[in-house]
Amino acid sequence: MIREKDRHAALLDRVRQWVRDTAIPAESAVAEADHIDASLVQSMRDEGFFGWSIPEEYGGRGMTAEELVMGAMELSQCSTAFRARVGTNTGIGSEALVVDGTADQKARYLPALAAGEITGCFALTEVEAGSEATNLQTTAMRDGDEWVLNGSKRFITNAPIADLFTVFARTDPTSKGSKGISAFLVDATVTGIKAGPAYRKMGQSGSPVSDVVIENCRLPAAALLGGQEGAGFQTTMKVLNKQRLHLAALCIGPAIRMLEEAITYATGRSQFGKPVAQHQLVQAMIADCQTEIAAARALVLQTARKRDQGEDTKLDASMCKYFASEMCGRVADRAVQIFGGSGYVADFSSIERFYRDVRLFRLYEGTSQIHQLNIAKLTLAEHAA
Repeated sequence: MIREKDRHAALLDRVRQWVRDTAIPAESAVAEADHIDASLVQSMRDEGFFGWSIPEEYGGRGMTAEELVMGAMELSQCSTAFRARVGTNTGIGSEALVVDGTADQKARYLPALAAGEITGCFALTEVEAGSEATNLQTTAMRDGDEWVLNGSKRFITNAPIADLFTVFARTDPTSKGSKGISAFLVDATVTGIKAGPAYRKMGQSGSPVSDVVIENCRLPAAALLGGQEGAGFQTTMKVLNKQRLHLAALCIGPAIRMLEEAITYATGRSQFGKPVAQHQLVQAMIADCQTEIAAARALVLQTARKRDQGEDTKLDASMCKYFASEMCGRVADRAVQIFGGSGYVADFSSIERFYRDVRLFRLYEGTSQIHQLNIAKLTLAEHAA
């Protein structure tokens, strides 16, 4: 659902301009430094990127699902580092608060998250709790009016620069699986929580990811998300069902960018007496890319509209994330092939960087294999019903 078409169209135009004039010229510098300069972060704050999905009453834009995915497709046509910098605030770093936070918790944190004044992150994954998220071992034990947390987290995006952690821990030590898991809002200044050094990664330079170590971290009762014990896994599923759709949209932008660059290259370089783009086998790769991008975009928009209408989109969101992330990987591979040696050498194109950056899409927020299982399970359940 698009609430005000002219206003939303103007926003998308502004995002395109920012991507073209500000982000793309800075991509190489961000990759080399493995860091986004403060002036660029401030530019993203000024554009309001941090608060897209946060309700308007807290200073965000309160975007509908359709508005959000359309914005994501535009913003993600620059280096993945830029969308990752804002993505936790307008995604998994704030969504738990939006859907299940108390009025006091929302009032305390959401305005600062929407403005980009603080950075949030979603601390769920652990060494033994990745695809099997319910296997988490971090504990939260009640001690009078406080909670004491102990454990560690892994692969946490923006953890090294986070000001607010949404930490998931087991509050019932006798429970198994999804039961007995609770969520906590933890300020980075609290004693007992510390992000590790940023990892060295295959791609996505400029987007810091690290472990989080939690040792005897004491929190007041008010830190329990929603004030409800044992509801953490339900919160996780609410967050991921929306963010898988969001991430699917974020897979489409890089694919659009890579195809555009591949076409520009193929129409400008000649081999065997004619532009590369006129060779039929190259045209076949261009056709496959264009078709798959269009299919992913249609599926994501359809699912976003269903979500806005209040329909159950668990199956649809899983299909979106699975198809769009795999599609983006195929487009990246074809783009390298169209560029040839110039797609493999970083000195000659950005395709080499995108090829590495988008590989992660098929891993986080549910691997492709987990989504295949989820899609099959939900499809068979529908058939049985």
